[in-house]
Amino acid sequence: MPDLAALLPDLSVSSWLLVVLGALIVGFSKTALPGAGTLAAGAFALAMPAKESTAALLLLLIVGDMTALWVYRREPDWRTLVRLLPSAMVGVILGVFFFAAVDDVTVRVTIGVILIVLVTLTLVRRMQAARRARAGGEAPADEPGSRRGVAATAQGVGYGLLGGFTTMVANAAGPVMSLYLLMMRMPVMTFLGTSAWFFAVINLFKLPFSAGLGLFTRETLMMDAVLLPVVLLAAFAGAKVAQRIPQAVFDKLVLALTVLAAIGLLIP
Repeated sequence: MPDLAALLPDLSVSSWLLVVLGALIVGFSKTALPGAGTLAAGAFALAMPAKESTAALLLLLIVGDMTALWVYRREPDWRTLVRLLPSAMVGVILGVFFFAAVDDVTVRVTIGVILIVLVTLTLVRRMQAARRARAGGEAPADEPGSRRGVAATAQGVGYGLLGGFTTMVANAAGPVMSLYLLMMRMPVMTFLGTSAWFFAVINLFKLPFSAGLGLFTRETLMMDAVLLPVVLLAAFAGAKVAQRIPQAVFDKLVLALTVLAAIGLLIP
């Protein structure tokens, strides 16, 4: 019988601590705070070579997706998913070509800049909405044929493209999609259900592309098997916490985590 240690990646103690921390964040983010997932990508990237870390993290994300899907399977906003998923798949394909053509630094800086721009736009929109509310204005209904409905569809296509692109090149779509779902002003449970379905579909869609790029190794598969219980435990804890998070606190946490993720990507 082969020695288990010989089948695992040759990582230092500090690197193992980082991947365990990343696994905890994966599970918790999938069922409680979707925007936190990029922190797991950072932990894995610090512990392992960049391309190997992307593949290892993807498999754990899929496990987290399946758990979140089981918890929030009845909660999604289907109309939002229809807006997002087709363009996100196109974004994944664009990300495949980008991933193959540029180095890790370019990927990180590109995504960091995108996140900072999106956070800024989100905050500006919220301030404008608050001013309209104070002035007594009332937002029109988001009907499919209305001007606002057309704008929401266009925004969904744009965010879907960005989400697919960023998840393919760096497993960093959590903050992008969180900002879009915050913009839609979804209740916490609907937000988490829509996010769960989106990432369950997109991460499975990414799997053959990642395999085609030769990113999976025997060592990363064995490491993921060891980390699997950590993801499941954290996902269970996250589901319990999510039921107790007030809406205002949830929104602020998502924005704060997005800013932290963007800063982390921009720091060399």
